Amino acid sequence: QFSFDYSYWSHDGFIVRDDGIMEAVPGSKYSSQRKVFQDLGQGVLDNAFEGYNCSLFAYGQTGSGKSYSMVGYGPNKGIVPITCDELFKTMASNKDKNKRFEVTFSMLEIYNEQVRDLLSKDNPKGGLQVRQNPKLGMFYVQDLKKVPVGSYSEIEMRMEQGTSNRTVASTNMNATSSRAHTVVTIVFDQILTKEDGEETKKSSTMNLVDLAGSERADSTGATGDRLKEGANINRSLSALGNVISALAEASEKKKVVVPYRDSVLTKLLQNALGGNSKTVMIAALSPADINYDETLSTLRYADRAKKIKNQAVINENPLDKMIRELKEENEKLKKALEAGG
Repeated sequence: QFSFDYSYWSHDGFIVRDDGIMEAVPGSKYSSQRKVFQDLGQGVLDNAFEGYNCSLFAYGQTGSGKSYSMVGYGPNKGIVPITCDELFKTMASNKDKNKRFEVTFSMLEIYNEQVRDLLSKDNPKGGLQVRQNPKLGMFYVQDLKKVPVGSYSEIEMRMEQGTSNRTVASTNMNATSSRAHTVVTIVFDQILTKEDGEETKKSSTMNLVDLAGSERADSTGATGDRLKEGANINRSLSALGNVISALAEASEKKKVVVPYRDSVLTKLLQNALGGNSKTVMIAALSPADINYDETLSTLRYADRAKKIKNQAVINENPLDKMIRELKEENEKLKKALEAGG
């Protein structure tokens, strides 16, 4: 038996409106893209405005709906584009003249353990280098393009550009299966100008990750290059599984070494898993009984991930943090006095 925070059905029980949007027929359990965003994406967005790092990633076998949930297709946009759209709508509704926003967008894929910048046509042979920040200990991609964006339409354009550069190849499981992990990163800064002209900044990094298919090689009919890709995909997902297992054990106060260094994927997801981030995982499942083993494997993976405890903090300078905490404490005391009086 497994239990999760939310469970959605999107296989049938819907009608297609004239504008192409799929919506539930009365009495069905179908969940629309907007419903999934309201439950999961809205929280990611709210946390970003608070100044937290956020991560949202989708795991599951090819064809189970990961990319549909994350990116969507046609008018049925997924969590990533809806979150980006709502980010700019919320920014536009800001009434504080002393506050301004800066947003940058980057998009990469991890293919055969190499990092490719999906916003660049000139990727070096062997991929971009993954380095470790000596002070913070976090891994980052050297020379990855970070593009300033001023509207949702700019993000949409960049996302289309990146998607067209993805490594896609057919397997038996899916005719247009992506053979790579895709990571969209949005860095969102809120800059407040104080009365004395001094500026303070809250910064949030949002990582939105569409993982490659998790199925085993015998399910895919893969040979040659496809088989090599599958081995690398399974290597990185296996490393991710080991990291999740180690973190689940660590949450039970066991002393374990978390093997982040075992793959490029786990290096780049270090903050998302057990680090300074509020993280949501979507486990995508096939409704077909032929995929029972893969479905069970995905459920076990998600069940382990549920046990991880992250240490998310608001990203701001120490003085601002102290002032904010004093104000929050002041509000609590006022409420306590009012309740007592």
